[in-house]
Order: sequence, then structure tokens, then C-alpha cells
Amino acid sequence: MGKSFIHHPSSYRDPSGFIFMTEGTLYRQVNKVFAPDFDHFIQSGCYTKLVEKGLLLPHEQLNENLTGSNNWYTTLRPKRIPFLSFPYEWSFDMLKDAALLTLQLVRESVAAGLILKDATPYNIQWFQGRMIFIDTLSFAKYTETEPWVAYRQFCEQFLGPLLLMHYKKQHLHPMLLAWPEGIPLEIIRSLLPLRTKFSMHVYLHIHLHARVSAKNNAGSKTPARFSKQKLLNIITSLGILVKKLKLSPRKTNWSAYYDEASTRDNYLEPKKRMIGEWLDSIPGIETAADLGANDGEFARLLAKKNIDTIAADFDPYCINNLYNSIKKNDEKNIQPVIVDLANPSPSIGVNNEERESLTGRLHADLVIALALIHHLSIARNIPFEKTAQMLQKVCKNYLIIEFVPATDEKVQLMLAGKKDIMALYTEEGFRTAFEKYFRITRCQPIALSGRVLYLMKKNEQ
Repeated sequence: MGKSFIHHPSSYRDPSGFIFMTEGTLYRQVNKVFAPDFDHFIQSGCYTKLVEKGLLLPHEQLNENLTGSNNWYTTLRPKRIPFLSFPYEWSFDMLKDAALLTLQLVRESVAAGLILKDATPYNIQWFQGRMIFIDTLSFAKYTETEPWVAYRQFCEQFLGPLLLMHYKKQHLHPMLLAWPEGIPLEIIRSLLPLRTKFSMHVYLHIHLHARVSAKNNAGSKTPARFSKQKLLNIITSLGILVKKLKLSPRKTNWSAYYDEASTRDNYLEPKKRMIGEWLDSIPGIETAADLGANDGEFARLLAKKNIDTIAADFDPYCINNLYNSIKKNDEKNIQPVIVDLANPSPSIGVNNEERESLTGRLHADLVIALALIHHLSIARNIPFEKTAQMLQKVCKNYLIIEFVPATDEKVQLMLAGKKDIMALYTEEGFRTAFEKYFRITRCQPIALSGRVLYLMKKNEQ
């Protein structure tokens, strides 16, 4: 009889196996039906090669049936991903790199007599400074005469969104939340400009693909003739196209925030010194979340102290710039994500359990919220108590938060059109709301800026 276990709510589609948890540890069961494919994956050396190249999450194999299932073949204990993020929280270049990783895996697996049977960004996660593939059971034996079963999935979940962002010159990641199974080919085709029909690769993979798919759905039963070379040609064509796609750089209100902040006398550097000193005095901080991270100035301050840090911001261009900077500098303990704290990612999927909400996934020893409260309270009309409730959900122990007073020049500009909020936006009201959920341990003005930094400890539940 197996131990008591919890079947992961997102792991139910694949008869090859499933993810489960027991006694606080995450495992993957391989079912008997997938045994020949799994054995070939291991014995061919493909698994070892992919792990050595840093493309696939490693696992330990256990000869123990932890679930007691009659379908059990073997058990895997994968290395744990500390924080799961989803494609609708990724920047353009994060999705692009995930697409290129998928195509590389197809090439690597075909060389070993295998094929990647899934091409979804949900099988990819951020791990130790890079995108990495996490689904060991996606590698099946390759039959050369059969077309790539995941081709349409790749085009709808990777290629289509990237093409739309490239040609529309807009960051459209929320579309991935609207269509978590991928944007339908017909919709992608209809939204792309007419000139894309004259691009050989776009015409082949989107326009022609959509037309052929519609014909097949209408009842055509003509079997596809395929070959290994044809598959490799498709992968090459997709790779050429994806590599060319770019998100046009754009200056936003926040893209040069710290450039401007550094020009203010006695503000940025004193704030950094103060937070650095506070971090040295706080025990047991291993994980942190920088909410409103912008270009990662303070996320890097945390990371330099060996704290694994999630850098979250609602501006997709800031996060994209941060992601590319992290890659360039090989920074391994900062994870960038796009997060709108006024509308964080919800729980979605079957029974609203398949993909967990942001506040359900994010639990950090320390949360920092710098120059953020006035944007939520004034720009988004969110009362202090609502923000405090949200922060106590994602904060395990400590909170460092900055209060920007109503007299601040930036706040005055924001309040100009919102006189009704002015009476509610006070430091006393801020403290009263947060003290319901946190105990204030330190409070210190930031030099002569008029802004105040608070260190708070979460109340015992």
C-alpha cells in the first residue's frame, strides 16, 4: 500500500504519469504504459545529455511505489523549482527563449530516436538563472513517418504570441491568460498584418497552417506524408523565424525611474544603505520578493546577500530589460516576473486549480515594497488595508515598505486630479491599516527626502 499523497491538480492530462506530493516532497510517477519510451529516453543517453547541457531538470529515480497504484512503473524525484511562474507572467524575451529551448530539445531528442510530444511553455520554468524544461515524460519514441504531433501547439502557444508582439509592437502577454491553451491559429492569422503573407516562414507556419488545419477539421482524411528530414526542415524554419523576432524598445513612465531617482538629493543612496543595514540585522532570510522592482536595483541588493529574489513589476518592458540584463551578467538568484498587484494572476484551469494564483504561489521570507504604496493607493484607488491584506498573504516573516507622504512632489502630481483621496492618504492611516497585520519594528526617514522606510514583522496567525 502506498503512502498518503496529493495528486497535483495540473497533472492529469497525460496517461504517461503524473506529479504528486507526499510528506512535503514532490514526485513524478511513470506509468506502465510509458515504460518503453521512458527506458529508451534513459538508456539512449538523451536524459544525461540534456541534463549536462542544462536543458532539462534533473531527477532521482526511486524503485518505490509511493502511490500504491497498479499502473506504477517507476518513481522520479525531480529537483524542486522554488517558485513556479506562468507564460502570462513572462516578458517577450523570456517566451522567446522558452520557444528556442523547445526547438533545441526537438533536435536533441530526434538525434536519440525520440520526439518531444508536447510543446507548451507550461513545461518550462525559470531555474538558477535560465529557462529549463521540466517534463521528463514529454520524450517519446520517434516514428519517422509521423508528423510532429506538437507542431500546432508550438505555433499557437509560442510562435503566434511572439509574432503578434513583434508586428504589433506591443507587449501582449495578457493574451496568454485569455488563451492558456494557445491563441487559435485563425485568430493569430486574422490579427497579423497582410504583409506577413509575403514572409515565407510566417506564411508557412501561420497562414498556410491555419488554412490546412481548417480543411482537416472540415473532414479531410488525407494522411500526412512525413520524413525525418521534413521534420528537421520545419524545426530549422521555426528557429530562423523565432530568432528574428524582437520586441521594439519603448520608453515607458517607469523605464528610466531610477535614472531620475538618482538625481534627487539624499534619496536613492541613503535608501540603499539603510536597507542594506536592515538586511544584515534580519535573521533567516533566504527568499525575498521585490514588488515594484522596476529595473532590479534593489532586487540586486538582495541577491548580492545570497537571497533568492523574485523581481516583480507590472511594466513588461522593465521586466524584459531586467531579464536580458540577468542573462548577460549570469545572475542566478533573481527571477523576473510581470505582476500587476492591482490585478495579480488568478487561479485558472479545471476547477480553478490547474494554475495557482500569484498570491497562492508567492511566499517569501521578506517582501520589499519601495515607492509603491502611493501608486496603489492613489493611481489605483486601493485602500491601505487592501494592500496590507495582500502583502501579508505573500510575506512569511518581514516586510520593508516605503511610505511616500502627500507632500511629496510625485504624490502631489498624482493627487491633482483626485482631491477626494487626499484626506484618506495619510501616514497615520497607513500605519493603522498595516498594524492589523504587521508589527512595526523600525521606522526611519530617508535622509531629507520626506519619505519614510518601515521594517515590519508579520503578526503571528
